[in-house]
Amino acid sequence: MAKYTYSYYPGCSSQKGASSSNLMKSVQTMCEELDVELNEIPDWNCCSASIGYASGSELPRITLSARNIALSEQHNSGQTIVATCAACWLATREAAERLEHDPQLKAEADQALAEAGLKLENKTPIKHMAEVLVEEIGFDNIKAGVKKPLEGIKIAGYVGCQTNRPFGIHGESFENPVYLDHMIEAVGAESIPDYEKKVQCCGGALAFSEPEKSQEMIKGIIEAAYDNGADMIATPCPLCQANVEIYQDQINEKYNTKFNMPVVYYSQLISVAYGRSAEDAALDGQIIPAKKLEEIAKK
Repeated sequence: MAKYTYSYYPGCSSQKGASSSNLMKSVQTMCEELDVELNEIPDWNCCSASIGYASGSELPRITLSARNIALSEQHNSGQTIVATCAACWLATREAAERLEHDPQLKAEADQALAEAGLKLENKTPIKHMAEVLVEEIGFDNIKAGVKKPLEGIKIAGYVGCQTNRPFGIHGESFENPVYLDHMIEAVGAESIPDYEKKVQCCGGALAFSEPEKSQEMIKGIIEAAYDNGADMIATPCPLCQANVEIYQDQINEKYNTKFNMPVVYYSQLISVAYGRSAEDAALDGQIIPAKKLEEIAKK
């Protein structure tokens, strides 16, 4: 039996072939090493994320997340729900809190769920995987499993918006959260605690609707990493990872820069440090290769 057991909500973007499938694979590898069992919620659905704000009404958006919670309570009773996607975690947390404090909305959501044969208790804790690592496993335990320290790599910990506000990690500053820095240090790499863009928005969905604004924001994130001597950027958010990595070519063309900064997930750092292969850590899913991680993985 695993030391830690959770009800797992992977989210749309982490599925095989999706934009952050490397997140899901590296999280699974990381969890194998940390003795964490992830029980996927059966028949889960999209949390509605940004599209839920763009069309339709509040009730469908909230009820989509409520359905996931109800399914978890039915199939993975007593297990904390864990999400790896910042947007999924935020949407699910918001739904749970809104339904707890708004009886009318709860009654309407209950009616919709009843049509699908579901009943929502809404008593299940909801956590981001980063919360699990920080609050339940702990930095000392993460450090204890390191087999291949990530020595000689300087990493900018880019937290982003959604894993920082409005909920964030318990006890962390909203302006300067340091949990990602501690995680980087635990696996033997060098962190940048004063990285000034660690909570800068990447532009989110503006990358599609207003790309010039988004790319200007992304430029600042990457530029600050270079200014601080970073070899790569690490993040807990799939959208942050995608935006900051994918648009570097376009930013280079527009601003005459020469960015070529790898952007990885914390789970990839831990997987490599725990002795797993580059494939297990899903480094083959990078657009900009994280060569220094690959070199350590080959040792």
